[in-house]
Amino acid sequence: MNIIRPLLENIETPDDLKKLDAKKLPFLCEEIREALIGTVSKNGGHLASNLGVVELTVALHRAFDAPSDKIIFDVGHQCYTHKILTGRYDKINTIRQKNGLSGFPRPFESKYDAFSTGHSSTSISAAYGISEANRLAGNDNYAIAVIGDGSFSGGLAYEAMNNAGRGKNKLIVILNDNKMSISRNVGSMARHLAIVRSKKGYYRFKEGFEKILLKIPFLGKKLRNFIVKSKLSIKNILYHSTIFENMGFMYMGPVDGHNLNTLSDTLEAAKTCKQPVIIHIMTKKGKGYEFAEKKPSQFHGIPKFDIETGDYITSEDSFSYNFGKILCDMAEKDEKICAITAAMTEGTGLSLFREKYKDRFYDVGIAEQHAITFACGLAISGMKPVFAVYSSFLQRGYDQIIHDAAIQNLNIVIAVDRAGFVGEDGETHQGIFDVSFLNAIPNVTIYSPSTYSDLKTAMKKSLANDAKGVQIIRYPRGSACNIKNYKTSNKKIEVLGDKNSEYAAVTYGRIFGNVYPASKNLPIKIIKLNCIKPISKKLIEELINHKKIFFFEEGMKSGGISEKISVLLYENGYSGKIKINAIKNEFISHASVDELLAKQKLDTDSIRKLLKEETNAP
Repeated sequence: MNIIRPLLENIETPDDLKKLDAKKLPFLCEEIREALIGTVSKNGGHLASNLGVVELTVALHRAFDAPSDKIIFDVGHQCYTHKILTGRYDKINTIRQKNGLSGFPRPFESKYDAFSTGHSSTSISAAYGISEANRLAGNDNYAIAVIGDGSFSGGLAYEAMNNAGRGKNKLIVILNDNKMSISRNVGSMARHLAIVRSKKGYYRFKEGFEKILLKIPFLGKKLRNFIVKSKLSIKNILYHSTIFENMGFMYMGPVDGHNLNTLSDTLEAAKTCKQPVIIHIMTKKGKGYEFAEKKPSQFHGIPKFDIETGDYITSEDSFSYNFGKILCDMAEKDEKICAITAAMTEGTGLSLFREKYKDRFYDVGIAEQHAITFACGLAISGMKPVFAVYSSFLQRGYDQIIHDAAIQNLNIVIAVDRAGFVGEDGETHQGIFDVSFLNAIPNVTIYSPSTYSDLKTAMKKSLANDAKGVQIIRYPRGSACNIKNYKTSNKKIEVLGDKNSEYAAVTYGRIFGNVYPASKNLPIKIIKLNCIKPISKKLIEELINHKKIFFFEEGMKSGGISEKISVLLYENGYSGKIKINAIKNEFISHASVDELLAKQKLDTDSIRKLLKEETNAP
């Protein structure tokens, strides 16, 4: 059934939005929220964050001239309203679907998407670069970064502000303060913003005081000008200043992020400033949908759900949940075990650990680099730290894994969630690089479980008293393989199928759940790798005499386990043929996990077809 939204249906570009009577804007915002809730309930996606920035996005597109003025959304998961207002309303029902709109800003999708984003804390750096290019080109366009308060726990945001605050660029930073990132914000910045929120009366006092001074005959204007020149000293007395002003930004706020009139006035005022500006707005994550307002974390990145009840239409069973449960069971017996997250408590399954072992739980904010080195400090002092992080987010901590953990051979455990395809979140979130970039590092062990039993075994080995070095346990989004007539073992290598065959198929992780049933009744040996690094001498001996070897890997071919094993085989005199089925040199766009597996020919049907053809099976 097509729902008629009369205001939205007449907006093709931001110019149409500018022509709309201001009195109709609240009704437009209602239509947008209705569209957001309806779309995400069917497609899954990021709901609470998008509901919180409806008024802000409307105000931005009325105040600025996109695409000449560049609006950059930090992380980008809150860009749905932006897409609706920039000619994509008729396609919003395709968001996060195969061949549909991306759930994040993508310049190839629209000229209004100024910069491709997907991870946090990048917007100010990009916006500053754009504003500097504008200055060099001699144009008067603005660069606007929209960044959440949670993203301010990422160090890159401070590096950018420290650099940008020195200039006079037309740069405006919108700090969207909803007291949340994904999990509730923690740390010194959260406390600083709480103090700033409590000082709203300062700006009312300032405005009233200035009016009083101007009414004083003869001396009023001179007094006002004197105070303006001395404003930093006065402000430090009245207000103690802000960290932003200390970095060279004009600070405006806090501002009600759901009051369109106030937002519009503030944005227009910011455009007149002769230096970079930061506008601190207050919003409510999940605004307009009761369930999202009450539980914003649960309605951050969500699957399909029932609008009437707010209930997810999916199973709660997952690797993330089982990881958290197993870790709690182990922590009960071992007081040295600690858990670390980078603002992803719920997403990584650590909610129960946080409740049961508060003193050993650490949410460091969006700061993966710090999390790893912090874990190293715990480890070198005799603790057993476990850092749970999404595969694509781990990329930001690569230097720390090498420099602080591996070189010192410290026993830290990194639980790599969302390893492999994640589906609808697209290029920036696919966990397909971790094996390749971790494979090159000495003193690193990598486990890739296919089942919850495999997961438990890997965790026990990684947290054993004699464990050494960096222990990586990588597992996919969603639930474990459910394979009939298969019983897992605690061995690092399992040999299954036709053990006397001249053909062998090697795989690990989620893909084993496709390879094993695909090989049913075929003359082929299946080798399942529970530990994919280091590669054992036993594995090479097992494979060396086979006529043909097939590798199936849910990760990049370049630098992957398949390539590594192939090199070792040839170095040891292997004379047979090798066929690697992995991701070639490309980024993977958004679609469901099943669709991506099929496209890469890693689904059960494609694998069976290949094996039948290659083994000449009937």
